[in-house]
Amino acid sequence: MKFNKLLIAAALAASSFAANAADTIKVGVLHSLSGTMAISETTLKDTVLMMIDEQNKKGGVLGKKLEAVVVDPASNWPLFAEKAAELLEKDKVSVVFGCWTSVSRKSVLPVFEKDNGLLFYPVQFEGEESSKNVFYTGAAPNTQAIPAVDYLMKDLKVKRWVLAGTDYVYPRTTNKILEAYLKSKGVKSEDIMINYTPFGHSDWQSIVSDIKKFGSAGKKTAVVSTINGDANVPFYKELGNQKISAEDIPVVAFSVGEEELAGLDTKPLVGHLAAWNYFMSVDTPENKKAIETWHKFIKSDKRTFNDPMEATVIGFNLWVKAVEKAKTVDVTKVIETLPGLEVPNLTGGSAKVLPNHYITKPVYIGEVRDDAQFDVVWKTKGTVPGDAWSDYLPGSKDMEADWVTLKCGHYNTATKACSAEEAAK
Repeated sequence: MKFNKLLIAAALAASSFAANAADTIKVGVLHSLSGTMAISETTLKDTVLMMIDEQNKKGGVLGKKLEAVVVDPASNWPLFAEKAAELLEKDKVSVVFGCWTSVSRKSVLPVFEKDNGLLFYPVQFEGEESSKNVFYTGAAPNTQAIPAVDYLMKDLKVKRWVLAGTDYVYPRTTNKILEAYLKSKGVKSEDIMINYTPFGHSDWQSIVSDIKKFGSAGKKTAVVSTINGDANVPFYKELGNQKISAEDIPVVAFSVGEEELAGLDTKPLVGHLAAWNYFMSVDTPENKKAIETWHKFIKSDKRTFNDPMEATVIGFNLWVKAVEKAKTVDVTKVIETLPGLEVPNLTGGSAKVLPNHYITKPVYIGEVRDDAQFDVVWKTKGTVPGDAWSDYLPGSKDMEADWVTLKCGHYNTATKACSAEEAAK
């Protein structure tokens, strides 16, 4: 009899656990916690966990607590697809926040489209994409790279250009756009140097020497950097070793923020630049509150806050707002609800979801300080709408993305048709 009671108690506990599990809304977290990209992505995992914790303190969403499901794709691009399928098919998550590199996003894209999943992608990238199942809360080239080049050209009078990047889709596509843009402004081919290095590249001596030589031709020279991950640490160290100052050859980076600088001796880097849509040093009440919440959650007031973290916060808040408005976590209904929604950003303005699934963003240029923070030296007057397709690439200038009216992410304005591939989906 006693044994039967134990069995009954165990069965009741199991059914209670299952019921409780059903009462949670699962949120997928798809970021590298090991490998070359862990230096950047681990913090984004922590940011999602912070947002879930804060939302649960408010009572969750639709009366249910949020439950994080964290996986580690380990900076392994095919593994991103496997982990995405695991989150969507096995764990049945309602939304995923994840990816940093474009190659990881490209890896998971077919999975999200096949399984009708919902991905919020929080990092600057090359654009040239608009998926029904993805919302892009990071910068497109027209909300980061193009304004940065304009600043260098107009304010610093740069005439020669080094486009240095990691060898994958984001730097290569961004640099194609920038090369075309520079040439449209009258820059000659001989005044553009392009260089690519593998992920995790560590021996920068000869490359930095070549940059130094390229910059000695009597024309103001700048480096536009799309170097990603932990390769930035030896790159910046070598700049210091070869005494390349910001006055000589300024570097403007698109993938180096407060988190990456935290591991460096920044004194030799003072005056070098980064282009982002957010800096930790921006003085607004919203930003101050977010940083205080972060420090309390992470239990360290020394931890930094950066642009992809802000983009994660924006994406999370947009998802919550869409779910509450749709009164469901059903992916199709949430996707339909998102365009037009608006939430505050941390710099005093707001982020609005556009029909192309990009958002509006301010653009800032910051100078590295000796305390590993940035002084804002330039910013746009307001927010800039993210553009899915570049006006400077021949295959893209006639393209438009609009999931509200046209129901298409790859619409040709010349032929008035959606791409055959997309129409077949």
